Amino acid sequence: MPISKAPYTRKYKHVKGRGHEHPVICGYCGKKVPRYKAFIKTRGFRISDPTLRQQIDKKYIHMNTHKIYVCPSCARFHKIVKKGKSVRKKHLER
Repeated sequence: MPISKAPYTRKYKHVKGRGHEHPVICGYCGKKVPRYKAFIKTRGFRISDPTLRQQIDKKYIHMNTHKIYVCPSCARFHKIVKKGKSVRKKHLER
């Protein structure tokens, strides 16, 4: 799985209607996080051995994938996203 680069840009696409944004539950720690802050990760089962893949018929293999939401702290801990640099560089220079 590729790791995204450090100064990532997150798209804040909120819900169309006004008001409360519904939270999602983190797949690792169980914390409730707003959907726009959560990172999406797909989990699934994959056979990595090419000889095994050729021997087994494709109709008998079920590749289930499901998406889980990950909170920002767990995403950094599990190395889904690298921690970004500080935005306030001007304050550090003084």
